[in-house]
Amino acid sequence: MNKKIKNKDFAKVDNPPSSSSATYIWHTWFVFLFGVIIYLNTLSHQFTQDDAIVIYDNMYTTQGISGIKGLFTKDTFFGFFKEEGKAKLVSGGRYRPLTPVMFAVEYQLVGNKPWLGHLINILLYGLLCMMIYKLLVKMICNREDNPSLRYLILGITLLYAAHPLHTEAIANIKGRDEIMSMLGSVMTLFFMLKYADTRNIRLLIAALSSFFLALLSKENAITFLAIIPLTLYYFRDKTLRESILSSLVLLAPVFLFLMIRASVLGNDFGGTPMELMNNPFLKISGDHYVPFTTGEKLATIMFTLGKYIQLLVFPHPLTHDYYPRQIAMMSWTDTGVIMSLLVYGFMIYIAIKGFRTKSIISYGILFYLITLSIVSNIIFPIGTNMSERFMFMPSLGAAIVFGYLLYEFVYKKAGQNIFFGVAGVILFLFSYKTISRNTVWENDFTLFTTDVKTSSNSAKVLNAAGGALTTQAFEEKDTNKKQSMLNEAIGYLQKAVQIHPGYKNAYLIMGNAYFYLQQYDPAIEAYGNALKLDPQFQDAFKNQAIVLREAGKQAGEKENNLNKAEIYLKKSYQMQPNDTETIRLLGVVYGFKGEHQLAAEFFSKVVQAEPQNAGAYLNLSSALRNSGDVHGAEMNLKKALELDPNILKKQ
Repeated sequence: MNKKIKNKDFAKVDNPPSSSSATYIWHTWFVFLFGVIIYLNTLSHQFTQDDAIVIYDNMYTTQGISGIKGLFTKDTFFGFFKEEGKAKLVSGGRYRPLTPVMFAVEYQLVGNKPWLGHLINILLYGLLCMMIYKLLVKMICNREDNPSLRYLILGITLLYAAHPLHTEAIANIKGRDEIMSMLGSVMTLFFMLKYADTRNIRLLIAALSSFFLALLSKENAITFLAIIPLTLYYFRDKTLRESILSSLVLLAPVFLFLMIRASVLGNDFGGTPMELMNNPFLKISGDHYVPFTTGEKLATIMFTLGKYIQLLVFPHPLTHDYYPRQIAMMSWTDTGVIMSLLVYGFMIYIAIKGFRTKSIISYGILFYLITLSIVSNIIFPIGTNMSERFMFMPSLGAAIVFGYLLYEFVYKKAGQNIFFGVAGVILFLFSYKTISRNTVWENDFTLFTTDVKTSSNSAKVLNAAGGALTTQAFEEKDTNKKQSMLNEAIGYLQKAVQIHPGYKNAYLIMGNAYFYLQQYDPAIEAYGNALKLDPQFQDAFKNQAIVLREAGKQAGEKENNLNKAEIYLKKSYQMQPNDTETIRLLGVVYGFKGEHQLAAEFFSKVVQAEPQNAGAYLNLSSALRNSGDVHGAEMNLKKALELDPNILKKQ
């Protein structure tokens, strides 16, 4: 550190404690255990959210060790979508093979069981907290050391460890890409600092290896190309130029990663998707989506940046979903945008002002801004407005700033006991919020039905909650409860398509919910809307045929409206001409209408499709008898009795 920091901020001691002292060892294990304990209640949780994409519905991960080659040679999403185009729904595709490989090994060991994934996430988070403490000691205590600095570092680390914004990354197994990317990046910085002090080549090799693994976990690690020289400048006796030159060696793993990535994904970054769930900066103009204006886009981004600050200071309420339109389209006259602009302007001013003096607050702000940049939607689109997991890396910069402010304005001015008291209250509140928030991540049902109340304007979570309720209702035995769940689901889904009229999946689930309620006409309309949006939507096509069949059956059996039944059943037959139940019902309708020859034709098709179906022969026999073909009727009756001697008694 330079003299100004050393003299003004920290008291020089004659015999600074060694980094291997009992205090150091106690602190490192304490933060490890702290990070582990506050997430222990996730051990019994199920798979949630995007776990399907990288774990239990990924064709490579579920192959165990034999699927590792596929994970390294395809887009991270390919094993789920199984189509090249769909894997690049988000601009540029994703190449993050390291954590899926870990999941494949875990799948090989315990199969489709989530407990091991949760346990590893918890332990890795504890290790990350330990490494952050060790890193901060290496940074801040390089030139001087005393107990007050150790309390500062411990406070910063615990603020980071307890922060509720991290729940998405830890409680969701898929969030391991955030943990591994951050862990690899922190270790890279730690080894680079030690290398700068000792010039031990083994430390450099460790740094390069850690950085490469961090990049294989998630591309966010690339921001440490700026963080590492920044850290060398602030916490070692180096000029900015010397710090940058010392860090150039890190370009080697970056180039290697980019070469591998390009060989797998190509150099096509896919452009900007024109679909609202993959591009939040779209608005409806007439009957189609058009991009935001530049002003609208930048104002909306500025609002989300301010929202991050609010959540870092006061992390409530939390949600996993900020998809359109949870964050509305903003303009530069909106109060939230103006406030965010002022806050960031002030932060940049403080960062620049402290750059020459190497102020720790300046460093924390720059750490936050640099690591935030890649997920800000400013450099390139990330597919959503914002996400709490995107704060996993930048929040360390925020913890450094908050911790140092507590140190300056509480520890120095009010004393050690008051500092411990204030810090203890903050840590208690953060920990309580984290532990309680963990419970929401127990499974998809609890996650979606909880967060839909917070993200009430997100089409995505409205759709997800509607889907979760519909699936749960299908298994529900209590009729009243089942109807209540389905009606609640329909309400969410109707709001989802109001927000996003092109949301075909919401129409599909809405059709399912109406179908389970036996409200066939609105179900037919919902499936029809899905097919208008995508005529090739196979799930909607199949379900439409089924609901038309059931609507026809209801019209004939309960409403005694044969003409209506015929209309529905003929439409269903046109869609699925091989569905024997639809064919049988058409035979029944024509039989009741007195069109016995037509009835016989349809019953004959059932017999051809199901030659071991005694009932089909009996139906055909009846239709032939009514049409005057007594010989044919007797032959088919005989065949029916051969297959089931008791069939006449069952009628």
